Amino acid sequence: MLKTTIITTIASISFAAVAHADSTSQFHAILDDHWAEASKERVFFRTDPDTFRMNGKLPEFSEEARSRRQQFNQSIISRLEEINGNDLTGQDKVSFKLFAYERETERESYEQRDHLFPITSLFGYHTYFANAPYNMAFSNVEDYERYLVSLADFPRYNEENIALLREGIETGFTHYCQSMEGYDETISDLIVDSPEDSSLFAPFKEFPASVSSKDQSKFKKQGKALVNSAILPGDRKLHTFFVEEYLPNCRAEVGITSLEGGEEYYDYLIRYFTTTNMSPQEIHALGLSEQKRIRAEMEAIIKQVEFDGSFREFLSFLRNDPQFFAEDGQDLLEKTAFIAKKMDGQMPRFFGTLARNTYEIRGTQGRGAYYVAGSDDGRTPGTYFISTGDLKAQPLYNLEALSLHEAVPGHHHQATIARELDVPEFRKTLYHSAYGEGWGLYSESLGKEAGFYEDPYSDFGRLTYEMWRANRLIVDTGMHALGWSRQQAIDFLIENTALSRAEVVSEIDRYITWPAQALSYKIGELRIKALRAKAENELGTKFDLRAFHDMIVGNGSLAIAVLEDVANEWIDEQKSN
Repeated sequence: MLKTTIITTIASISFAAVAHADSTSQFHAILDDHWAEASKERVFFRTDPDTFRMNGKLPEFSEEARSRRQQFNQSIISRLEEINGNDLTGQDKVSFKLFAYERETERESYEQRDHLFPITSLFGYHTYFANAPYNMAFSNVEDYERYLVSLADFPRYNEENIALLREGIETGFTHYCQSMEGYDETISDLIVDSPEDSSLFAPFKEFPASVSSKDQSKFKKQGKALVNSAILPGDRKLHTFFVEEYLPNCRAEVGITSLEGGEEYYDYLIRYFTTTNMSPQEIHALGLSEQKRIRAEMEAIIKQVEFDGSFREFLSFLRNDPQFFAEDGQDLLEKTAFIAKKMDGQMPRFFGTLARNTYEIRGTQGRGAYYVAGSDDGRTPGTYFISTGDLKAQPLYNLEALSLHEAVPGHHHQATIARELDVPEFRKTLYHSAYGEGWGLYSESLGKEAGFYEDPYSDFGRLTYEMWRANRLIVDTGMHALGWSRQQAIDFLIENTALSRAEVVSEIDRYITWPAQALSYKIGELRIKALRAKAENELGTKFDLRAFHDMIVGNGSLAIAVLEDVANEWIDEQKSN
């Protein structure tokens, strides 16, 4: 009897080992096939649009290409259904959950209309294309040759994106009229008198020593010819189309739900950006609750600094007093660099693993502050862009919060760690807005523990950022689900944030033309904070903050449900240690 039991047990173990090996090899084959196809298509589902870089032939956005990708994605889903995810272990198990989630989300995306909006009031495919060279490495002949291929391919790329916008006109899925007023300037700014004045000619103005004089002369001549014959005519065509066709056919209602199928589309966008199943009503209520909490903390600081006036008068004081603004662009950059370097020195207190790649701080004339991750090959650093063009739009009292969000421990640390992980390629560039922006907002609050916000005005600035993100939950759902007007949303944000009127108008138009994206910040932050509170409560003296942070950022970008699974398993492991 004992012998039979042993034999049966050994057979079971052997079968389980074979099943594990088969599932693992099958899954890795699927991942390899998927990545090879994505690399060929140059379309990587759910990546940060700010990291767009050219690499030879540009992505295709024709109906045929979209159908081709849809069919391929469905074939991957069918292959995944043949694998028992429970047979996988370790990072393979995490990758399987995440990959399956992404493929199902991609499947749903083909049933929706987000591809009809390649532009928003904030950016567009044309601005990403024009700015791409600043995020690229040009260190050898091959880099220039691939770049020339991209420039030559722009007319086709431009036509396909215009076709998407034209399809939006035909189906009614266009942007709200008032939010796109003046947007034509983002196109006309690219139409320069001389090819040498184009941002796309910049790589030909300076060459690395590895490129011979003969090649330099050749590339410069070819680059000038392509900017003149392919890029500038394409930008003129886009400008004419936008002014003469798109704007006259823009939609008259603010909310995306005013369109046929709009409610279903908004629900999809909420799921896409927040990676949760929260309803617009739940999100709106959460925003109101957070607003009330944050407002109480703000009132406490106003009392602390002994300001004699109302809340709105205090906000007006912040918006206008010269002490809260840099003297010039260089002064702003120097103050930003000091904050960033100070946090660099604090990083080992909060993380066991630090990113290897570096980041730079660069002034820009438009769009405000944002971060662009370094290239996958590590040849370019991350870049924290901050606007030096309008100093009134970048007050010093929120500079600490902003820098912690964009650089470290925020976007740079998280995004760079992801690229340096030993995980499947699809996980290295994946970008879930709720996770990434939630981590950025969590990083702002982490500054309190790192010794920042000692100045009460800076601490108030931190709260203005948090209040801003809470109010996004209110105004985004207000306009797209609850019938708010654009003016109602503008008035609400002016009443409850320290933003200037011009900034408020820009923000509201962003939410109108990019529905649900702004919901991701606060929802992601609250989920990460909830996981930390759970870990602290359940682990007690076993809780290690550095290990917790390494776990949160050490798996790359994750959907909220997958992040919660990973965190809960980590908590259980810590208990058993």
